[in-house]
Amino acid sequence: MCGIWALFGSDECLSVQCLSAMKIAHRGPDAFRFENVNGFTNCCFGFHRLAVVDQLYGMQPIRVKKFPYLWLCYNGEIYNFKQLQKQFGFEYQTLVDGEVILHLYNRGGIEQTASMLDGVFAFILLDTANRKVFLARDTYGVRPLFKVLTDDGFLGVCSEAKGLINLKHSTSLCPKVEPFLPGHYEVLDLKPSGKVASVELVKFHSYKDEPLHVACDTVETLPSGFDLETVKSNIRILFENAVRKRLMAHRRIGCLLSGGLDSSLVAAVLLKLMKEININYPLQTFAIGMENSPDLLAARKVAAHIGSEHHEVIFNSEEGIQAIEEVIFSLETYDITTIRASIGMYLVSKYIRKKTDSVVIFSGEGSDELTQGYIYFHKAPSPEEAAEESERLLKELYLFDVLRADRTTAAHGLELRVPFLDHRFTSYYLSLPAELRIPKNGIEKYLLRQSFEDSNLLPKEILWRPKEAFSDGIASVKKSWFSILQDYIDQQVDDLLLEKAAEKYPFNPPKTKESYYYRQIFEKHYSGQSNWLPHYWMPRWVKATDPSARTLKHYKSATQE
Repeated sequence: MCGIWALFGSDECLSVQCLSAMKIAHRGPDAFRFENVNGFTNCCFGFHRLAVVDQLYGMQPIRVKKFPYLWLCYNGEIYNFKQLQKQFGFEYQTLVDGEVILHLYNRGGIEQTASMLDGVFAFILLDTANRKVFLARDTYGVRPLFKVLTDDGFLGVCSEAKGLINLKHSTSLCPKVEPFLPGHYEVLDLKPSGKVASVELVKFHSYKDEPLHVACDTVETLPSGFDLETVKSNIRILFENAVRKRLMAHRRIGCLLSGGLDSSLVAAVLLKLMKEININYPLQTFAIGMENSPDLLAARKVAAHIGSEHHEVIFNSEEGIQAIEEVIFSLETYDITTIRASIGMYLVSKYIRKKTDSVVIFSGEGSDELTQGYIYFHKAPSPEEAAEESERLLKELYLFDVLRADRTTAAHGLELRVPFLDHRFTSYYLSLPAELRIPKNGIEKYLLRQSFEDSNLLPKEILWRPKEAFSDGIASVKKSWFSILQDYIDQQVDDLLLEKAAEKYPFNPPKTKESYYYRQIFEKHYSGQSNWLPHYWMPRWVKATDPSARTLKHYKSATQE
């Protein structure tokens, strides 16, 4: 996990523009480099490093003797760099996984490069010999990337939008900053003036398609067919493989643990594999909640079962409320459910950075979208519509859960790893018949739970624990975090302000005091950038006015029994 930043064709002094690069310093607390491009005085790279692999030669932009005309700035992890080296006979100069991008590009161009990478990434690749700039981002947008491109060809690229919004440019007061689409690469011509012109934006991978890099995966061809035992076995094999490949790190590995199904499965498989490869330190697991919250109690049970070194972070309502503004600044969104769920994750990440030496943090993101874990999936009119909704959620992950997971951890210099979003695992799961993937017997993620039922990885009551809304799972039994937030915000926003919300904020107008409160804070830091969020996250097939699972009928009956 690092912070990348680059400018091409800047009219302003680069030493002034460089101040914008410092806005993402939290992403790489270990080192910083600012480098001009030879022959292009108005082009430069900025890089903030979190050293996870190759402590000696990991600084960027990466340049190697074999390709002196290539410059690479990337944020991510490429899990198959050794397999690609073996398959194509690449000769690496460093131990940096991202060096493979240079060799793949030299061998087969940008299309093959992006398609063959098994991992999470956002990169800027400059080819001065052919005067091209390439941008690319992984399938689900696990690693963030933003860009700004003006009419006269000034290009700015950054891991987070905050590194671009204050850039100076002669022809535009505030150029339009936008997220770069996941699963795409862009080709731009580099002119002698340092300015660029976009040539094409190409979608290189759809999450439903089996990725090209399966050809050099460590797991051989799986048995075909949809009989239940075969499917369950394939799910276990691919999920274990997804965790195994993410063990690549020279820094200590930890795991977030809410005590729900997803993070518990990740933690249990992770600990099992760490023992198998003789990692000689205990796995640290981290749970957060208010005193005696359901998540804390469930996580304690899982940690005792798997034998992790468990840490509990207890926060009170005051700490949660105080964190709201810095959380919104980190997130760069005003989405209601994203902000609610981010507060706990932000506070636990802060604890990990301050109190432990774990840096590479595993988490359960992506499972709810992939395996139909949200409570409203019980209301899906048909298996086919449920499957379509699952795909929509995966496509928009970069706006919601993946955004939350990246920003809350990156704000504290941690690197997140999300095995549920492994390309091969997700493409297999999505290839299964729609009726296999729906909730059954009133239980969501039924197939996933069934697949691990006989593994003894988790206690049965955890394996079959119903879904909690994250903002509720961390709440005290006395009063939910949801209620605490509502009570506080009710005092902060006047009824009259809410009545006139649509006049003040015509795009995505706030409908509740809570959303108005978040929007005010967002506009304070990112005025006029409301288009970063195309719409609020809301459940489907139910008449919901709030995104919380707590407001859904199925959830109420489950929690009130």
